[in-house]
Amino acid sequence: MIKFDAAHEAVHHPPDRRCRIWIKPSFVAAAICLGLVPLLLAWGQAAIFGMPHLASLPKFDPATFTGVHGFPWWLRWAHFFNFVFLMMLVRSGLSILVDHPRLYFNNDCTPGSEWIRFTPLHVPTDRMWTAKDDARYISPIFGLPGYRHTVGVARSWHFIDVYGFILTGLIFIPLLFVSGQWARLVPDSWTVFPTAWSTFVHYANFHFPPEPDGFYAYNALQQLAYFFVVFVFAPISILAGASMSPAMVNHFPWFPRIFGGRQGARSIHFLMMLCWVGFLVVHVTLVVLTGFVRNMNHIVLGTDNYNPLGMLLGFVGLTVVLGSWIAAHYISWKAPRLLQHIQKAISLPVRLATLNRLHPRNRYTKEQISPHFWPNGKMPVREDWKQMAANNFRDFRLKVGGLVENPMRLSLAEIDSLGEEENITMHHCIQGWSGIAQWNGLPMKRLIELVKPKPSAKVVAFYSFGESLYGGVYYDTQSLENVLKPECLLASAMNGVSLPVEYGAPLRLRVENQLGYKMVKWIERIEFIESEKSLGKGEGGSNEDQEYFDLLPNI
Repeated sequence: MIKFDAAHEAVHHPPDRRCRIWIKPSFVAAAICLGLVPLLLAWGQAAIFGMPHLASLPKFDPATFTGVHGFPWWLRWAHFFNFVFLMMLVRSGLSILVDHPRLYFNNDCTPGSEWIRFTPLHVPTDRMWTAKDDARYISPIFGLPGYRHTVGVARSWHFIDVYGFILTGLIFIPLLFVSGQWARLVPDSWTVFPTAWSTFVHYANFHFPPEPDGFYAYNALQQLAYFFVVFVFAPISILAGASMSPAMVNHFPWFPRIFGGRQGARSIHFLMMLCWVGFLVVHVTLVVLTGFVRNMNHIVLGTDNYNPLGMLLGFVGLTVVLGSWIAAHYISWKAPRLLQHIQKAISLPVRLATLNRLHPRNRYTKEQISPHFWPNGKMPVREDWKQMAANNFRDFRLKVGGLVENPMRLSLAEIDSLGEEENITMHHCIQGWSGIAQWNGLPMKRLIELVKPKPSAKVVAFYSFGESLYGGVYYDTQSLENVLKPECLLASAMNGVSLPVEYGAPLRLRVENQLGYKMVKWIERIEFIESEKSLGKGEGGSNEDQEYFDLLPNI
C-alpha cells in the first residue's frame, strides 16, 4: 500500500470507508425472477419429463479430421490479452464508479431516484452536499488505483486498456473470419437454441451433458455463450461507454436514447461489467470441471493432450496478470504523470480527429430541466468574493487580458448588455452524474470578437475565486477552437435566476462538448495565452495538474 502526506491522506483515506450496496426492491425482484425462472423451468422439466435427450457426440480422429479445429497462435494470444485488458477495465471502472456511487435510469440523478447505490449515506437535506462529498472509498485490492477521489488516474488506465481491448478485437475478428474459426462461434441453424436449452437443463440439474472435445467443437450452449461474448457483450459495452461522451450526446441526441439516455448508458455499462464477470466465473469453473489439464493445453499451447505443460504455463500467465495489477498500483502512485502523458499520447490524437470535431447542437425543453442539479467544487473562501456576493456582485469586474488587442474590465451589467444567449443543456460530470439546466449568458464568440486575440493566442485560461482540491487558485484552459463552438458561453444565470453562489456566481463557463470540470465556476478573470504549458504544471488546469485529469475530456 502507498503512504500519503497529510493533504493526500485527508482526501484518499476518509474516516468513513464503509461500503454498502442498496438495490431498489423492484430491481431485486426482477433480478431474482430473471435468475430463478430459467432454473425453475429446468428443474420442473427434469422432474416431470426427465432429463432431455442429447445426441451422442462424434469422436474426432486427429489423423482424418479436416474441419476447423484447434486454436491458432493469434487466437490464444488474443484470449490472453483480452483477459488482461478486461480485468484492468473492471478494476479501473470500479474506481470510476465509486466517485459517484449511484446508478440511475434517468438523466437527472436526483438523490433517491437511483436503482442501486454503493454507499450507506443518504444525501442530507440540512446542508449543502456536493458530488465530491458523495464519493466513496474503494480498496486498491478491488479498484485501480483505489482509495478515494482517484478518478483521473482510473480514467487513464481505463482508456489505455479500452484501446488495447478494441485493438485486440480489431485483430481478432477479421482473423476469425479469414481462418474459418468463426464457424465454431456462429450458429448455422436455429436448432442451436432448443439444443442449448436441453444442455442448460443438464447443467442446472448438476448433470454434465455429453462433453465434446473443445479442440474440435463446442456444445450448443457453449457456442451461444461465446457468440454473445464476442458479438454482443463487447459491442454493447463499447457503445454504452461512447454514449456517456458529452461530445456524442450533445451532437447525436438519438445515440444515448438507444440505452434509455445518458444515465441509462452508464447503468448498462455497469450491467455489462457484471455480465463479463459472470461469464468469466462460469467459464473458468467449467474449464476446471471438464478436464483442466487438457483444456489448458488447448488454449495455452494449441495442443490436444494431457501434458501438464499447458497448465503450468497457464499458472505463469495468471501470475503475470496478478503482477500487472501490483505494478499498475505502484505506477499509479509513483509515476502518475508518466501514466497521464501515455494516456494523453494515445487518446488526444484520436479525440482531436473524432469527438472534438463534433459541434454541440442538442436541445432540451424547460420541462426537462432537472429537479436536482448536483453542486460541486470548493466554494470560494476569499474575503473579496464574500463581500461581492453580499452585494450581489455589483462591484465585480471581469478582467479579460493576455494576448489581446483590447483588454477589458466588465461588470455583470456590461456583460449582459453585450448580448445574451439562452441554452438548455445537459451537464456531464467526470464523476458520472448528469443534469439538465437552463443557462443564460454572454457567448464566448461575442467576447472574443470584442477583445480581438492576437495571432499567437491559441488557448484561453479561466481563473476562479475558488481553490483547487489541494489548494491554490483553481484554473482551467480551453483551446480557442473550442470556446468558439456553439453553446459556449459565460453563464450569469441558471434556470431563469441569477447564478446561485453554489453553482458558480458571478460567472461560470459552459462548454458543452466536454466534461464539467473544464467549466470553471466563480470566474475572476480570463487570459488569452499561447499555450497551456505556460501555466501551473503545464497540464492545462488545476485538476490536470493535481489529479491527472484529461486535457480534452470529450468522453
